[in-house]
Amino acid sequence: MDFKYRWKNGAPPSRDEAARNQHLLDESQFNNEQDRTLAEEMARKQLGVPAPTLDEERSILPKAAPPDQQQK
Repeated sequence: MDFKYRWKNGAPPSRDEAARNQHLLDESQFNNEQDRTLAEEMARKQLGVPAPTLDEERSILPKAAPPDQQQK
C-alpha cells in the first residue's frame, strides 16, 4: 500500500523507531500543525504503532513529598 506523505528519513521507520520518535513525517509538507497531527496519526495506524497519549511524558510512579512535609 502506498502512503501519500513523505517520511521523515525518506523511508518508513521500523515499528520500534516509530514508537520512540514523536514525528515520523517530513514537516515541510504541511501548512499547519492540525494537518501534521492527522497525518502522523494515519502514519502510525498504517505502521501498527499506538498513537502517543497526552500524558506519556508524566511518570506513572508517585512522587515523594518534600523532606519538610513528610509524615513521621
